[in-house]
Amino acid sequence: MPGKLDWCMRFGRRRVCEPLPARDGAALSKPHLPTKRVRLPPQGTRDPLFLTGVTFPPDYPLCEDTVLKLTVYDVRDRSAETRSFLGYASFSVGDLLKEQQLTLSLRTSDGTSAMGAVVVSRLRMGEAQDGETEQVAATDTTGQKHTVVCESPEGSVRDKDSGPLMNAAEGTSPQCSAVFRNPVCKVYSFQTTDSKWMLVREKMAECTLSFHIPKQLLKLYIQEDMTRIQELKGLGDLSPHWDNLRKEVVIHLGQAISSYQEVLTELSKMGGTFFKPSCCKAEKYLDFIPINLHTQRMQVTSPKQTETAYDIITVGAPAAHSLGFKNGGLRRQLVRFEAEKKSFSTTYQCIYFSPEDTAKARGVLASLSQLQPLIFSLADQLMQAAQQRSAESLKEALKTLCDTTERFVHALKDKLVKTALLALHAARPDYVTDCVGTNGSPPREDGPALLKRQNSVPPRVDYDEEEWDRVWTNVAKSLNCIIAMVDRLQESDNEQAVSPEPALADVITSHTPDADGWQEKIYPLVVTLKDCVMEVVDRAKKSMTFVLLQEVACSLPQGLLLRQRRDTVFSQALTALSCGFITRLNAGMQDGGFLRQLHLVGVLAQFESLLSTYSEEIGMLEDMEVGIADLHTVTFKITEAKSSDVVDLQPKVCGWRECYTVEVPLPRCMFKLLPAEVRGQLLHVYPVLFNVGINQQQTLAERFGDISLQERINQKSLENLENYYKSLSDNSPSKCLPSFQMQTNLEELLGTLSQHIASRKKKNVEILWLAGVICRRLNGIRFTSCKSAKDRTSMSVTLEQCSLLRDEHQLDSEHFSRALDCMRREGCRIENVQKNIKCRKYAFNSLQLLAFPKCYRPPDGTYGKAET
Repeated sequence: MPGKLDWCMRFGRRRVCEPLPARDGAALSKPHLPTKRVRLPPQGTRDPLFLTGVTFPPDYPLCEDTVLKLTVYDVRDRSAETRSFLGYASFSVGDLLKEQQLTLSLRTSDGTSAMGAVVVSRLRMGEAQDGETEQVAATDTTGQKHTVVCESPEGSVRDKDSGPLMNAAEGTSPQCSAVFRNPVCKVYSFQTTDSKWMLVREKMAECTLSFHIPKQLLKLYIQEDMTRIQELKGLGDLSPHWDNLRKEVVIHLGQAISSYQEVLTELSKMGGTFFKPSCCKAEKYLDFIPINLHTQRMQVTSPKQTETAYDIITVGAPAAHSLGFKNGGLRRQLVRFEAEKKSFSTTYQCIYFSPEDTAKARGVLASLSQLQPLIFSLADQLMQAAQQRSAESLKEALKTLCDTTERFVHALKDKLVKTALLALHAARPDYVTDCVGTNGSPPREDGPALLKRQNSVPPRVDYDEEEWDRVWTNVAKSLNCIIAMVDRLQESDNEQAVSPEPALADVITSHTPDADGWQEKIYPLVVTLKDCVMEVVDRAKKSMTFVLLQEVACSLPQGLLLRQRRDTVFSQALTALSCGFITRLNAGMQDGGFLRQLHLVGVLAQFESLLSTYSEEIGMLEDMEVGIADLHTVTFKITEAKSSDVVDLQPKVCGWRECYTVEVPLPRCMFKLLPAEVRGQLLHVYPVLFNVGINQQQTLAERFGDISLQERINQKSLENLENYYKSLSDNSPSKCLPSFQMQTNLEELLGTLSQHIASRKKKNVEILWLAGVICRRLNGIRFTSCKSAKDRTSMSVTLEQCSLLRDEHQLDSEHFSRALDCMRREGCRIENVQKNIKCRKYAFNSLQLLAFPKCYRPPDGTYGKAET
């Protein structure tokens, strides 16, 4: 008999449930059910009412003769769990099936005295009749109905439409088994405004990406730095000044590589772990791992409504906890660093390049490493088509070669490349100019330094300002020669095809050895193209490497420490984003509008933060701001998995700093469901961050501190959100967007959000609510964070879920607070607290909660002193 047994207990604060042997003496194959915790009434209550439940999975060996025993204890000391026995009661499954509800007397251990009553009722979960959910609730002596909550083990609650990804957490999909693990499920029954009952299921699962993505990023960081060392060594001879700087940079890069390799080694030892608890946030080797990353899905089955699911990703604010916040977070340190960088360049006699220039230099280097071998490969394909005299293949290969070469040339037509080449030329040992000092340092100007050859007569003239233009122009010229040759060969072939068949003697006399040699005629032109490309690559690589040499040399060692902090924060942010993208993709696999939006515009990622702008949390918020902003350079690519093996279904990260792509492999059956324009294409992400502090520290910040950081973050994110909506409106029809019961249009919601941000109201949590509503209306990905994603995050998630039930599923407003308290007492979030700190208490105290907005306060008995 799969089902749920639900009962109210009139006495005690704990109970143990254990099945007794069947009446015929046959023992059950599973001798004990786990002890369950129940909701605790206020301390000192003389007549407490409890409500809890136990769920039996479909394969549990129950029969009508099975006897269940309930034991009730009075808990005197909650922290020590000191308890005294109150009484017990027992009943058979058959009795409950006949009566639907039983009122049982609690008996003393000798069975002589009655100690109170226990009401037991039955609820079949996940079933409906005539389109309506079965109406079941516990009732006390006053007739007051109460919310029902039960725990569900893996697989015990059926999922009709939850999709293969979340079902993977229950072991039903190999693709999701690679992403989601260790699910926790809670089931509720809530009353609607029309006196019907809705069934609500919460699922919370860990994400295997918590360690998988950071380990890939660490390998890419190491690979990029090792490549940079090789490029620095390949710069050739430099003057003593520049050569010494190069050696110093190589040493520091080597130290960074060793540090990352050490972290990677430690992470590789941690097999079978899928989340980082909040108590480990400051551990050095876990700094790249996001804190307490979980997915949470709420599924709602309402009368006369289709089942609806709402997803949210919860994660600790991306921040470099092990590095501390003594000097602030990333935003403050980056601003200070850029302001001081010019003075650093004077001290070290370097050339100052802006952050945009250094990012561009890394991009050019990455493009060269990708496009140069691709051009060579396409040129070889062109030769093969010429050898086969295949006009169609020749035409197709030439077109691809032209497109790729055009991208190659376009990447190099930048003033930065020319400027850097001039600077590198001036750094050679034999460069002579009136402006060069005795130490060999280059001439300088205010602002970004541009080296000029003033009255200089170098002993060897191998470069001038026009040389670079000639070099890359030769690539285009050599390609044009190939195009012209292919056209002539094809024209000649066409003329021979339409001309009259010549006599044998004419053929013999007119034949020349290379008449049919397409390959022989194209070969020298292809060789020329390759030589020109190689010359461009060699010069451009050296020039961009020289730019990056300045970036590191002008900021040793501060720059590398700052980069390490940024790598750490980005790793946490990208991992959370990847988890959210996969979750959102799963939910939208059957949604043509969402997939079209994904292709035309990209997906919105809305991060909600509850950090205060006071003390260390300012630094965390400054870290988070930069980490979230860096996600705008990330793209996703949906690919077809090679097999159904777990290894082949894991996302793969490729690219370099400022340009990462996350490949998301899907099983063939799922991949084929996607429209062609989404498969294998680069899909963009638009991250926005809204922050409103709600705790007692935010009160101090608002009265005595500075909240300008929060105001600036919210204003900037509003502008980005409005830009995303405009882009979506211009490129995608409104029918792509989901429909909601609340009919307020998006323009009005955005306008209201703008007013709230401009109002500068204290602890204006409506900013968070509006941003969340807009995100869901725009098919976006929702994230919620606080310092550890455990306490304040739990309050926010449960509030959002109950608000959705009220606004979209007609949750009776009289039961709103009761439902909210129920989720916070018995739901997935209190289980999250238990997972993190081994204690079922939110880390608040009564004094702190006085500063919280009322809707963010947990119910009595669920909070207290606890390590966070």
